[in-house]
Amino acid sequence: MASSQKSRRRVLASAPLDDLYAYARAPARRGRRQPKRASVTWTVTDNWPNDVPVTDAEVDVFEAWFGDLFDELFEKV
Repeated sequence: MASSQKSRRRVLASAPLDDLYAYARAPARRGRRQPKRASVTWTVTDNWPNDVPVTDAEVDVFEAWFGDLFDELFEKV
């Protein structure tokens, strides 16, 4: 039978008591070099049309889920 061992979890002393996930933080690794990064130039192209078609069904879905938010944003009380 294997002898019981104490848990190796570490709780950070600076973590608040209500932080239940404090033990899940990985310890900081030391001694690693940063990878060399090649300079890359990104090109962004916008090929969307000026007017994007939207169906009535799509509008209904957004109104069902975000209707209260839209009313608040557009001040429809």
